[in-house]
Amino acid sequence: MIKVNAVGFLCPIPVIMTKKALNEIEEGEVEVLVDNETAKENLEKLGKELGFSYKSEKVEGNYKVVITKTKEEKKDEVKEENIVVVIDSDEMGKGDRELGEILVKGFIYSLTEMEVLPKTVILYNKGVCLATVNKNTIEDLKKLEAMGVEIIACGTCVNYYGLQDKLQVGSLTNMYTIVERQLKATKIIRV
Repeated sequence: MIKVNAVGFLCPIPVIMTKKALNEIEEGEVEVLVDNETAKENLEKLGKELGFSYKSEKVEGNYKVVITKTKEEKKDEVKEENIVVVIDSDEMGKGDRELGEILVKGFIYSLTEMEVLPKTVILYNKGVCLATVNKNTIEDLKKLEAMGVEIIACGTCVNYYGLQDKLQVGSLTNMYTIVERQLKATKIIRV
């Protein structure tokens, strides 16, 4: 078992440390100690996304997450379009704010009407407002999610703007996942 002490580190460092430890072994367990719930949740998501089992528990004020890596089976990769939409503002364009809000609402609505949908919509910086407090965009984002589009919002950004309890669609994520989704994309649309 590899032990990783990530106490005191913020997003995405615990995820990166864990990923490196997992890469060192062919199979086995990686035990990670973190000191905040966001880091624990990010590690659980990492384990789930990689297809490994995991368990977590609170230990003396910290969280211990154990990810069990099993041997990977070679899969025949099927290339499919992987479109990622990245939105970093609660308005579209630089100009009149009211017009920018109308444009971003129209953009998200238009996404719901496309024949080819993005695989992921990433929201960061003020873009997280679109999934938390912007009543004009939440329903269309929910519709996209129901259509199978992954909606992810930067957890650091949500915390920065004090919107921790206001996420109404999608899930919180970390910078590691935001970078990973963009690197794996076949096409990125920035708004």
